[in-house]
Amino acid sequence: MYQSILVPTDLAHVDKLHKSLQTAVHLAQQYGATLCYAAVTPNGPSSVAASAEEFEQKLKAFAAEQGETHGVKTRSVAVVAHDAAVELDDRLLDTIEETGADLVVMASHVPGLADRLHIMHSNAGRIATRAEVSVFVVR
Repeated sequence: MYQSILVPTDLAHVDKLHKSLQTAVHLAQQYGATLCYAAVTPNGPSSVAASAEEFEQKLKAFAAEQGETHGVKTRSVAVVAHDAAVELDDRLLDTIEETGADLVVMASHVPGLADRLHIMHSNAGRIATRAEVSVFVVR
């Protein structure tokens, strides 16, 4: 049913992505799909890496480790953006198209005061409404 599953991954918060990562792995195992771990990073230093190149290597290593641990095919795509926070949704939507993913599995943040006051939008909600493929949002 699915051949390529895109998994938006925030390397700074991998510890909070356990459910979505496990869901993606389970689906990949079930359907024999490849997991594509995708992340958007700034072109300068971040909390994860000193450069975009270092970030790309860390994402590649993370994807390889996930593949070995769970026995699934993996790859990674690091997308460099001028302002990763602002461009995140658009870059992920572009990546879905460019990779040919036929499913997206991503984490949702836990709704809080910021949501009720409309201070911040839901990345998962925006991806789900704009992507042309199915999106599985895991809370």
